[in-house]
Amino acid sequence: MESEARTAATAPLPFATWADVRQRRIEGVLDRTLASVPAIPAELTGAMRYAVLGGGKRMRPLLAYAAGELTQASPEAVDGVAAAVEMIHAYSLVHDDLPCMDDDVLRRGKPTCHVAYGEAMALLAGDALQAQAFAVLQSARLADPAAACRLLAQSAGAAGMAGGQAIDLLHVGKALALPALEVMHRMKTGALIRAAILLGAQCGRAVHGTEAALAGFARSIGLAFQVVDDVLDVEGSAASLGKTAGKDAASHKPTYVSLLGLDAAKAHAQALREEAQAALAPFGTRARRLHEIADWIVRRDH
Repeated sequence: MESEARTAATAPLPFATWADVRQRRIEGVLDRTLASVPAIPAELTGAMRYAVLGGGKRMRPLLAYAAGELTQASPEAVDGVAAAVEMIHAYSLVHDDLPCMDDDVLRRGKPTCHVAYGEAMALLAGDALQAQAFAVLQSARLADPAAACRLLAQSAGAAGMAGGQAIDLLHVGKALALPALEVMHRMKTGALIRAAILLGAQCGRAVHGTEAALAGFARSIGLAFQVVDDVLDVEGSAASLGKTAGKDAASHKPTYVSLLGLDAAKAHAQALREEAQAALAPFGTRARRLHEIADWIVRRDH
């Protein structure tokens, strides 16, 4: 009986419970981080908090924590990385929603930041969140903070997220072949996902071959996330998604659904999930949480 009790006590948490614990954890980390930002003017810090706190799937922090577990990093060791990546993601959403970009009015089930605070303050909130992300990352528990900042900068900049968004804007209403669409999304969405995974893993023990295998996982799951997003834009509702549904079709944007069709896009997401899972094979059960996140990303409904 005693050994059974010990086994039950040390058994891994169900994924939903593990994710909830980590989501609440990163909410607290982000709250404390933003509380340290000077509150002058209050409108700016208010807009920053509005953009970051109280919503979102926190997928990128979850990936960081999961990758950290693979390399035996404690949650405390991953907190700084997870917060930095999530602030970059939040800033990108604030800017993406602006009238000069996607011109959206709903995000995470509430008015977008520029609707709530005005365009100028939303723009500045995004700028400030980006700067704060690097301040947090520089002081994170990493062997080489400078290299980590360089990786995040490359992932968020012209060779990554910002460059991918630029390609997206330039191809509204234009045809885009599948290989070019994949390049765009590897930059726009996949680059920051890759950074979350690699930076989370760097919070633990260095193991030969880990970075290459995790980069392969990130490559596949980053694309899978975008394919599912494209499917949900067609099949989902504003209530379930927390943002405007059908926006891509209305804006005549090239998507996996517009190129492949709905059923083929769903099949493509499944194939990418299988590729991602295969990349984790060298890690065995240590990659349990990354396997579970891959399943969650493809099977989600929002």
